[in-house]
Amino acid sequence: MTIHITDIARKRHTAKAYVPDRRISDEDMKKVRELLRFSPSSTNIQPWHFVIASSEEGKERVAKSAVDRFTFNAGNIRQASHVIVFASLIDADEDYLLKVLAQEEADGRFAGSPDFKPAMHAGRSMFLGIHQNEVGDAEEWLARQVYLNLGQFLLGLRALGIDATPMEGVDTAILDRGFGLREKGYKSLFVVPIGYSDPVNDYNAALPKSRLVEAEIITEV
Repeated sequence: MTIHITDIARKRHTAKAYVPDRRISDEDMKKVRELLRFSPSSTNIQPWHFVIASSEEGKERVAKSAVDRFTFNAGNIRQASHVIVFASLIDADEDYLLKVLAQEEADGRFAGSPDFKPAMHAGRSMFLGIHQNEVGDAEEWLARQVYLNLGQFLLGLRALGIDATPMEGVDTAILDRGFGLREKGYKSLFVVPIGYSDPVNDYNAALPKSRLVEAEIITEV
């Protein structure tokens, strides 16, 4: 039986409880890392960094960010198999753009087309410049690329049979300090515990999906 991508989208849900002693295999974690790497981004700028907490000590470091208003998120962080901190590049300077360009060249993106390399650099610089100098939202634009990554990530996880809980309910300043993200030029945005839903305590797994009707959100012209 062929499973269609829309079936995967319908079955995906935000897990509210995990089986704490069920671990994601090393083989599947390799695929998880590939999902993070191979996400699309505008002009292929890839302005992200990820911290993967796989040990109890690592997850506890992430759980420290679930404080004050967000204590309800601490349980899932601690019980999940792994927890991923998603961080965004704060400023894409020329050195960073050249690093991306060099990687594209090493990966063979410009083979047989010598004019494509300078054109790619000019195009990426142009779009970044629009957000830096005209719109004035460059930092936010970079962060939006990380959210593009999240969308593909969640769908890909479900295809692997892995559950997830995307959460902005964390103190990102604690994460930034705890993992030295600002010193690396990044800022944390959200965390995503991943693992396997607890069939007894994950109430969200049994609830029907609720979405606005198609006519409300789609206009055909």
